[in-house]
Amino acid sequence: MNPNLPPLPETPYDSLGAIVREKVIVDDQTFVIDHPGDSDRLLTNPVIKSAFAADEYLPYWADLWPVSRILAKVILREPWPEPKPEAIEIGCGLGLPGIAALARGLRVTFTDYDATALRFAADNARANGFENFRTLQFDWRAPPADLCAPVILVSDLLYELRSVAPVVAMIKQIMLPGGVCLLTDQDRVPSHTLREMLPTAGMTYTTQAMKAGEPGGRRVRGTLYRITHAT
Repeated sequence: MNPNLPPLPETPYDSLGAIVREKVIVDDQTFVIDHPGDSDRLLTNPVIKSAFAADEYLPYWADLWPVSRILAKVILREPWPEPKPEAIEIGCGLGLPGIAALARGLRVTFTDYDATALRFAADNARANGFENFRTLQFDWRAPPADLCAPVILVSDLLYELRSVAPVVAMIKQIMLPGGVCLLTDQDRVPSHTLREMLPTAGMTYTTQAMKAGEPGGRRVRGTLYRITHAT
């Protein structure tokens, strides 16, 4: 662990309140995702307040964000090669994209900053009938030196400008040569900085505008970034 970085957080499970099970329909597949029923209550928890004071940490993992549905849709439609590759989901939160990857036969490593997010991702994967995964807690600013995979999955991670540089550096480090990073974003302000930093870091990308949402409910626009190492 980098001594210059704050300790990794673990949202107290007993502070979560009621847990809600939601049916999430992506194309023609239905997944079940458990999540806290009231994520706002976490903001007053002393552990979270301390983590925020140390590093402006907020438990974003506790909500099912719209562009995670977009990434799950992309994963289900992707023509994955045989044998199926290994994937790492960064900032997995509740784990929907990684679970979609498991549904397509990929081997998945769920990773997150918060240990409780990993507990939810693992429990959600099992609730959908999957066991071919592992979990790993780490700070995006200091990824393990031996962490690598041909497929990197990222959704709704760029909430703040300060996150862009470490996320770009992390993707470059852990994505194997010839690999791909599928990143979805809700077109937040930091996405402009992402587009500038990727070429500077030696990576190329394409974009695709997409929509996703609950069937019959609100649909959200976002962008898929397909990122590869420059050749």
